Amino acid sequence: MNNKTKLRWGILGAARINERLMPAIVEASNAELVAIASRRPGAAAQTLMQYAPQQQQVRTYDSLEALLIDPEVDAVYLPLANHQHAEWALRAIEHGKHVLCEKPMALTVADIESIQTAALRHKVTVMEGFMYRFHPQHARVQELIHSGLIGEVRSVRSSYSFMMRPARIYRLTESVENGGGAMWDIGCYAIHSARMFFDQPPVAVTAIAKYVESGADSATSGIIDFGDGKYAHFDFSFERARRCEYEIIGTKGGIKCHNVWSMPGDVPVISWWTEDGEPNEEWLPAANHFRLEIEHFSDCVLNGNAPALSLEDAKANCKVIVAALQSAALGQRIELG
Repeated sequence: MNNKTKLRWGILGAARINERLMPAIVEASNAELVAIASRRPGAAAQTLMQYAPQQQQVRTYDSLEALLIDPEVDAVYLPLANHQHAEWALRAIEHGKHVLCEKPMALTVADIESIQTAALRHKVTVMEGFMYRFHPQHARVQELIHSGLIGEVRSVRSSYSFMMRPARIYRLTESVENGGGAMWDIGCYAIHSARMFFDQPPVAVTAIAKYVESGADSATSGIIDFGDGKYAHFDFSFERARRCEYEIIGTKGGIKCHNVWSMPGDVPVISWWTEDGEPNEEWLPAANHFRLEIEHFSDCVLNGNAPALSLEDAKANCKVIVAALQSAALGQRIELG
């Protein structure tokens, strides 16, 4: 790298998430945006002008391959359609690029294993982009749990939803097998955040879903069985008012995160209660989890550290997602080996 203090980023795609990600890269203390590419002529330049108009030195390409062969790009952010993640992550790795891939990493565990093998072979860093995990509010929740405040965690409820708008209808045009629907878009958050609070792997999943004509799920609910009477209850939908929260219930009390998808200016709120005390509510400093994610990944590459979200975690999340989809399709409990 020419500059050891900053990781040079390229973006593979002109997706809507650039509204959040592009400014985050620009604002990050250890990152530099150097390129963006799209297969739609002019889309990369238009996206740059829309979300980072002051960054006129950034190169724009009308070809994804052109960005991958750019020697000035150290790492790529990959926000393409879900079913294209594995293919383009592998292409980027083969060009020696570090990869931050928008969730989900891939649609099958086998594809994530291929990415893992390629990353080791090419000695690059790869991470699944669950930006929410880098917000300090979740570390605070973990701190409260580890303090023994609510005792042993016995159940988690995670709920994510919003009303589908015309600009987002593309999320329902593909079947779940091709990465469409609520599961791959917001359900992966529900499962990922629920898994965060259990020390053991899940043993089974049961789910039900509503489908649209394309074969995409518009709403899904279910239960992840972690054994020993420990459960995670998840629900997510494109047909309900906005909700992005989780609640943890232990043997002595409970904790709730009220806004998992906090925007940079939002004041995060977590609350908790115990059986022998008064309810409590805590306001935390506002934070930009997109910027914190970029800074974390950049630090990992620049200093040779392992990402907070490993590819083992990505495989574990994908395994539960696939099992939940299978359960909903077959109408039965799916055991996890």
